[in-house]
Amino acid sequence: MIVCVCNNVSDGKIRQAVENGVTSMSQLRNELEVGMCCGKCHACAKRVLRECVAESRPQTMVFHPNAMAA
Repeated sequence: MIVCVCNNVSDGKIRQAVENGVTSMSQLRNELEVGMCCGKCHACAKRVLRECVAESRPQTMVFHPNAMAA
């Protein structure tokens, strides 16, 4: 899906940027120039960025000590 029409940035390019270490909109703007022209893509780019960052983080399980007592 094309996220930024002005700079031809797809969700795949955003995903690849996240795999290369991008974690913020300012980094994404610097890397791919997302939102630098008309700005209409900002909200969608931010959502895609957040989803990709969340998917890239390892899932950790937190155990509460009292959970086993129940």
